[in-house]
Amino acid sequence: MRPKTAADDPILVEVPERLDTPRLVLLAPRAGFGPALNRAVLDAQEHLKPWMPWAHETPSVEQSEAIARRLHGEFINREHLAYYLHERDAEGRPGRLIGGAGLHTLDWTVRRFELGYWIGPGHAGRGLITEVVAALTRLAFQQLRARRVEIRCDASNVASRKVAERCGFLLEGQLRGDALDVKGQVCDTCIYGMVSIEELRESASTPR
Repeated sequence: MRPKTAADDPILVEVPERLDTPRLVLLAPRAGFGPALNRAVLDAQEHLKPWMPWAHETPSVEQSEAIARRLHGEFINREHLAYYLHERDAEGRPGRLIGGAGLHTLDWTVRRFELGYWIGPGHAGRGLITEVVAALTRLAFQQLRARRVEIRCDASNVASRKVAERCGFLLEGQLRGDALDVKGQVCDTCIYGMVSIEELRESASTPR
């Protein structure tokens, strides 16, 4: 094994703060996003409660601003590469914030990343999250030199599982009794994996 050098330091890895899909603009968190983030979270709260523990708390604008600033710091430090999803106008300008996604649980030594996502109910079912997952998967393999990207979700979360499968992620296993759901009940976790950009389905980037 070769010794580590300064070039191996994740903080030196170039990560774009903006990604574009056919219908969305993904922006890294930054100061000032609090009000827009708060509106998006409140809009999605009931929709996300079955799956997201954080959706059971109603944040203030100040708390949402604090979250955006913390995530900005984690982005700069390459600890969590979060993005907020914005509608995209005809000129490519970002509009309303409608969700979030990103790469987390980052293992820079192995180059293994986990991908997560959420979106408001008024925008679900249109293939937008599939576009986002495709964009983040390309980012991981092409720019971050990932060896593996994972999507983990509750086995009962059919919508999330369909997104993973639509993009070409392989269901590698279902961990029985692996976690507690938002109600404190034991649940299974599905693990989807991808080990090459060649496995990403091109149709994942095509608007539905």
